[in-house]
Amino acid sequence: MHARVGGLFHSNTDFERTTMSLGTEEQRLVEIAHRVLPAGNIGNLDSDMIIVEGRGGRVRDINGKEYVDFLLGSGPMMIGHGNPEITAAVTDQIGRGTTFFANNPWAIELADEIVKAVRCADKVRFANSGTEVDFLAMRAARAFTGRTKILKFEGGYHGMSDYTLISLWSTSVGNTSRGQPDSAGIPQSVQDEILVAPYNDLAAAEQIIREHKHELAGVIVEPMQRLYMPLPGFLEGLRAITAELGIVLIFDEVVTGFRMAYGGAQEYFGVVPDLCTLGKIVGGGFPLAAICGKAEIMAHFDKKKVGPKGYLPYVGTLNANPIASIAGLTSLKILQRPGTYEKLNATGNTIRAALDENMKAAGVPAVTSGFPGMFDIYFTGLKQVRNYRESKNVNAAVTAKFSSLLQERGILRAGKFYISLAHDERDIAQTVNAIREAAPILAEELQAA
Repeated sequence: MHARVGGLFHSNTDFERTTMSLGTEEQRLVEIAHRVLPAGNIGNLDSDMIIVEGRGGRVRDINGKEYVDFLLGSGPMMIGHGNPEITAAVTDQIGRGTTFFANNPWAIELADEIVKAVRCADKVRFANSGTEVDFLAMRAARAFTGRTKILKFEGGYHGMSDYTLISLWSTSVGNTSRGQPDSAGIPQSVQDEILVAPYNDLAAAEQIIREHKHELAGVIVEPMQRLYMPLPGFLEGLRAITAELGIVLIFDEVVTGFRMAYGGAQEYFGVVPDLCTLGKIVGGGFPLAAICGKAEIMAHFDKKKVGPKGYLPYVGTLNANPIASIAGLTSLKILQRPGTYEKLNATGNTIRAALDENMKAAGVPAVTSGFPGMFDIYFTGLKQVRNYRESKNVNAAVTAKFSSLLQERGILRAGKFYISLAHDERDIAQTVNAIREAAPILAEELQAA
């Protein structure tokens, strides 16, 4: 179909002819998608883009256009697309069976590696998605404490369960601990069990926690919520209050686990929760997630230890299947190599610096937020965006224009820059150049507005 020479996708005459013919194929598939899929998509991106191939730090769409990929499948492809070691490990196992509904060596070894790496992890239970393990973590907190309510934070994303689709995309915020449902079909009884506080406001969170201490089972938080870094003392304060009152502290590390550091955000910030959830990177690009934590809480997944009344059954046909487990285990082995996180951080810092410098030079009000391996730019006059409330001051029109300008220049992102170990000097140079070209255009747009 096309030749690969030197780089990822090498254009030649045959490839250009193929690309010209793919416009019709894209149209055919888009028409089918809008006929058979709600909104014409699989439920993730609101876009007609169809990706057909990924190699290293790049992807190619069905029309043959190549992009430097900072979407990375929404994060799991931190090592890059089509990594030879992961591909070889998975290919070898596929010929020997894809799932068994039983223990397999790679799931056991992966659990062992998680326990070694993650500070709060005494035991591990596997599932297939972040939604599942976040739901399980809240259930475990309820089982352990005998209480029912959970505190989350405005704008905090913890999957797609009824309990977590509260005050995720609120159109308004206010000084109340009662959240707003973000979806149809959520019963009032579920809404009543969720309390909400503004992220990075320790005083507000403490007030709610103390007021509801006799009915509060757990506090669930992204240690770095979306791209808002925790203010000094915020996570430490949550840890102290929940420990004092016997409330389970849950870190949702589906995004930050093995990305902020090998031991995740709890290693990066030095704050250890009671439970944490993992996903994305831990599955090496395959469906796998995990809840892990203190032995006394995780004992509720063992009927022999807690009895029928305290038991938390969780059966999943594909839980820790050998394909996902061996991909995840291979990924973690790669991440342990010397220089891995230094390389990741160097790439991220270069791109982030280009965002800061070029927007400042063009006179575009903006601030970057996050850490080197995952960040984005907020088009706002604020010096720092600390939580969901402050993110509502971001100029949405400029943000959309920026994404469009980058995509036109072969840079793919959606709400953040996920950095991959596979991003190379060519990828960095193309990205920095795209940012340099976009900045003055954004400045002109702002002047004309």
